[in-house]
Amino acid sequence: MSLAMTKSEREEFLAGVHVGVLSVARASGTPLTVPIWYAYEAGGDVRIVTGRSSQKFALLERAGRFALCAQTETPPYKYVTVEGPIVAIEPAQVERDERPLAHRYLGREFGDQYIAATGGAESRGSVLIRMRPDRWLSVDYTKQFGG
Repeated sequence: MSLAMTKSEREEFLAGVHVGVLSVARASGTPLTVPIWYAYEAGGDVRIVTGRSSQKFALLERAGRFALCAQTETPPYKYVTVEGPIVAIEPAQVERDERPLAHRYLGREFGDQYIAATGGAESRGSVLIRMRPDRWLSVDYTKQFGG
């Protein structure tokens, strides 16, 4: 029995609300691995927002690709990992990029409070990065153990 998810299962799972774990290669070959908010819709690109002055952005820009893992936190576990090239980097916009992410992860009220407290993407010089998944890895232990 395969524990791998079908294409539609893995896309649906990745589109769900999970804190992602982003990995990008350093020049030394070791990865920088950090938690991150992300957005994804089936068949589309993975979208993240980060600061232009961050180490993460410098590494992403240099590497030109990254991996992202999303998982459940309770058994039976599920996870999806995607890897792919960065296909776009552009200035992030509060209403188009950051507020939808804040609402996704914090809900409308706390998401709006987060945006107000942080000053918004434009004021911080944040960027929107789009990655096109070209490699997928997935496991769904509910296929073996139920759930």
